[in-house]
Amino acid sequence: MQIITHNKNDIQIAELVSDAILIQTPEDGAQLIADLYYQGFDLLIIHAYQLAPSFFELKTGLAGEVLQKCSNWRIRFAIIGDFSQLPGKSIHDFIFESNKGKLVNFLSSVAEVIKRA
Repeated sequence: MQIITHNKNDIQIAELVSDAILIQTPEDGAQLIADLYYQGFDLLIIHAYQLAPSFFELKTGLAGEVLQKCSNWRIRFAIIGDFSQLPGKSIHDFIFESNKGKLVNFLSSVAEVIKRA
C-alpha cells in the first residue's frame, strides 16, 4: 500500500493506493485508522474496491464498526467509487445521509474529496 498525501487548508489527507482489499474486518479498519491518525492525517481517502464487498451490505455491521472507529478517532473517511450499482435501498439511503455531513462521504473522485475538505 502506498499513501499519497494531499493538503488543503492545513488538513492532512491520506489517499490510499493499492490494488488489494485493505479492509475486510473491523480490526483491519481500526488498525488502518489508528495508523493514519498517528501519522497526523485528518482525512482518509479509500477506493470502494479496497473495501470488502460485505462493507456495503449494512446488515453485516462492517461499515458501522469501521465508521464508528472514524468517529472515535476523529478522522474523516471518504470512499471513492460509483455507488449507483449497489443493490438495496438501505445502502443508498445510508450514502445519501452520510453525504449530508462531513465525517463520512461517498464521492466519485479524489478531486471531489479535496474540494469538499
